Amino acid sequence: MTNRIELDDGAWIDYVATWIPPAEADQVLHALRDELAWEQRAIVLFGRRVMQPRLIAWAGSLGYRYSGQTLEPRAPLPATAALLSRVNEHTGVPFNHVLINRYRDGADSIGLHADDEPEPGDDPIVATLSLGATRRFVLKPRRARLGRGRSFDVESGSLLVMGGTCQRHYVHGVPRQADATGERISLTFRRLLRPP
Repeated sequence: MTNRIELDDGAWIDYVATWIPPAEADQVLHALRDELAWEQRAIVLFGRRVMQPRLIAWAGSLGYRYSGQTLEPRAPLPATAALLSRVNEHTGVPFNHVLINRYRDGADSIGLHADDEPEPGDDPIVATLSLGATRRFVLKPRRARLGRGRSFDVESGSLLVMGGTCQRHYVHGVPRQADATGERISLTFRRLLRPP
């Protein structure tokens, strides 16, 4: 069952706790872990090049640029293609790119950011499928007038969809979490309107 959370200024989140059943989520995690070419890349953060504290993979018909790097077009492999099709059908959004993050343990993370690059256009819908270990997903307003931030413990098989003005008014991330055990793979689906 989808839980819609209305945020301020036209932003919203849909959250489905068990979008994929646990046993299937475990199978999909193992398939992705085995079929994808995982990389750890350097990104530009506050003017410095640093290694991302996680592994990444991706697929999409168009390249995608973020944090000073460009991911070239790459055809989806079978497990990724199947998930892309399922998420497109569920959301009604024709996503054409997926960025896949692999958090090896609680020390891996992604800092607060918005998916507000020009390629997805204004106010894009972004969907994230989580597999594996439960991790904290943090959402904070860019301006104090929008009120307090929120956090969600996203579990394996859950689907979180950010829409409306979410990318314009909020930032989100997955912080380091000392008590998190096991690995997590998250797939972030976007609809790119043009190449970088």
